[in-house]
Amino acid sequence: MNFLSLHPTLRIRIGVGFVNRLLDSMITSFMAIYLAFRFGIAVAGVLMFAVVSLGVIGMLVGGHISDTRGRRNTLLLAEFGGFASFAVMAVADASNVTLLVYAGYLVNKFAASLALPANDAMIVDVTTPEDRKQVYTMNYWATNLALAIGGLLGGFLYNGHFTLLLGGAAACTAGVFAVTYFLIAESKPDGDPAAPRASVLREFSAGYRLVLRDGMFIRFMVAATLIMAIEFQLVNYVGVRLAHDMPNGVEILGVLRAENTALVVVLALFSHLLFRRLSDRFRLFAGVGLFTAGYMVLAVSNTGWVLLIAGAVFTVGELMNVPVKQAMLANMVPDQARTRYMAVYNLNIRVAQMLAAGCITLGALVPPWGIALLYGVAGLVVIAQFRVLLNRTPVTPEPVPA
Repeated sequence: MNFLSLHPTLRIRIGVGFVNRLLDSMITSFMAIYLAFRFGIAVAGVLMFAVVSLGVIGMLVGGHISDTRGRRNTLLLAEFGGFASFAVMAVADASNVTLLVYAGYLVNKFAASLALPANDAMIVDVTTPEDRKQVYTMNYWATNLALAIGGLLGGFLYNGHFTLLLGGAAACTAGVFAVTYFLIAESKPDGDPAAPRASVLREFSAGYRLVLRDGMFIRFMVAATLIMAIEFQLVNYVGVRLAHDMPNGVEILGVLRAENTALVVVLALFSHLLFRRLSDRFRLFAGVGLFTAGYMVLAVSNTGWVLLIAGAVFTVGELMNVPVKQAMLANMVPDQARTRYMAVYNLNIRVAQMLAAGCITLGALVPPWGIALLYGVAGLVVIAQFRVLLNRTPVTPEPVPA
């Protein structure tokens, strides 16, 4: 399978996802630094926490209306919100109205959260189980390429060109809205009800109650959320610390993000050869260990070459553990409830962002070594959760004796 052989909707959604992640990497990932310099580190952490909290609500609402009102309508609503919010942020930054920039950022992240479950569901709608692994591989590769380019550009254009970046983002999201409106058809299965049959609140709560009763899935969510919370430190606590402690900290942050995603793009093509002799258990535990250790170094070091080595270490750890983690998720999600399970699973992104935002405020009170120790404890909790999960739900079935 190659990109051109994909369903037209898939090609468009992968392309649109590339643009959205490029913009997110260039702009919104640097908002923690923007807010820290204008409101102070402690207040910036609270403001980021509010952004992520609203994103959690957006994720739940998006998962519900995607199932009841359709994927296309949800995407159009979210993409229009992204365009409008970027436009407001550009005008507000040019006018030096910082509070309005923050208000636009709130709306932008809510819109992005609203779209995520609909986008995931649409990909599932138009693929077969046999094709999904390759489709997700292509999407993963495109995502990391967008993050690499966006992180590098954003790191060097943030100072002095932020208003221009916001204006360009508004133009790009307007184009994304137009593409979705003219080229994307509804993909929600015909058998689903077109509208809720009960009250909105009752329909909403009933849709997620079954998912939240799955104890093993919740255990997986805890581990996945802590891993993501460590990953988000790069654009939260680590990014703010580098910007304040090093004269070229913002540029180094951009280089670190580009290094991570560029290595993922290159090494992902050969990961099956690099790690094929390792067991799933070893890959998962060693990967989480390397990933955590790399971030512990980022929390305390101000030496350029040490930071770059730490970036390579946590990237290798990421490549080792992510495929195993994804296979575990695929094995535990029931087919008949896939959309709502994935909507709940995607909440780990927002909850992790809340935890990462809290580390900004905590970093104003705790020395860097204390934050590094916190990362280490989180990594140990992740390994403990995965140990239980692997004992009960192996990633790959045991070989049958001849």
